[in-house]
Amino acid sequence: MRKIFIIGIVASGKTTLAKRLSTQLGIPWHELDSIVHHHTLDGRNKRTPEEQVEVINDIDHSGDWIFEGVHRESYNCLLDMADTIIFLDPPLWKRKIRILTRYIKQSLGLEHCDYKSDIAMLKMMYTWTSDFEHNRPAFEAKLSLYSHKVTRVTNSEALDKILRSERVVEDSKGVTHG
Repeated sequence: MRKIFIIGIVASGKTTLAKRLSTQLGIPWHELDSIVHHHTLDGRNKRTPEEQVEVINDIDHSGDWIFEGVHRESYNCLLDMADTIIFLDPPLWKRKIRILTRYIKQSLGLEHCDYKSDIAMLKMMYTWTSDFEHNRPAFEAKLSLYSHKVTRVTNSEALDKILRSERVVEDSKGVTHG
């Protein structure tokens, strides 16, 4: 496990897992949101899909990595490059609670974010979650092409299992492989 792509929808736990695996394995991690929306002297700018792939390729040539983010077409190359794909798929109710909790923490200044945390963004996060569920069959079909390297994590016990070991045991409760 040296090139890891952690994928999931908003509030699925991607950043938390990426940080912990990065520390545990000594592998640098990269937020895909920062690749899409990068900071320049002029402010926060959005890269084109081609520019995003170029940045990803540059990082890939540097060696081991962990990328984490939601699915975008420009990230399809990561599905090919990764030797391990971890799909964080907690229940919808849990993600909805996490979205609200994140919004409250950001509003109180207890959690940093690189975007404007307001009611409009809160609504967008719920919309993205709803859209993901609506488009899940297409996403699942795409992911099935990589079933030999996909681990699906649906609960915190399974997540703890990943964090305790570099290899995930196939019979772990809440973890399914290909």
